[in-house]
Amino acid sequence: MLYKVIDNFLEKEEFLKLKEFVKSDYFPWFFQNEINNNHTNRDDFYFTHILYIDNKVNSPFYEKFSILLKKINCKALIRLKTNFYTKTKKVEIHEPHKDYDFKHNGCIFSFNTCDGYTLLKDGTKINSIENRILFFDPSIEHSSTSCTNDKGRLNVNINYF
Repeated sequence: MLYKVIDNFLEKEEFLKLKEFVKSDYFPWFFQNEINNNHTNRDDFYFTHILYIDNKVNSPFYEKFSILLKKINCKALIRLKTNFYTKTKKVEIHEPHKDYDFKHNGCIFSFNTCDGYTLLKDGTKINSIENRILFFDPSIEHSSTSCTNDKGRLNVNINYF
């Protein structure tokens, strides 16, 4: 599976500003009863904030993330959302899923370093390291995970052309 990982993706000051905003009391998180569309574990849940979906801005905080969209050279956005996977006793690998069934670009940008990761279909584990971005084709099955060594795993998921 083709993928690309870039560490220190944003300038340090830009990264810290965005990270602090996402971790602030001002940024709302919304409970999701299912991790993905292949959800089978009834105990799994997570929190998201959908910033853009269905061809429209879905959050007043959308502009705060525009630095990422510019840096990835996004021509057409499909979805932009933040994810907060809560701490678990052991790292839980969530069901494999495709973000969308059609070929497109995708990336996962990590806000914190933890023992959570993204598991690609070929078995490659991309660790969650703060200010790291993973570029890959999210129309190919992949899995998210929880973490055990931080309050949660925080990232941004971007689907685009």
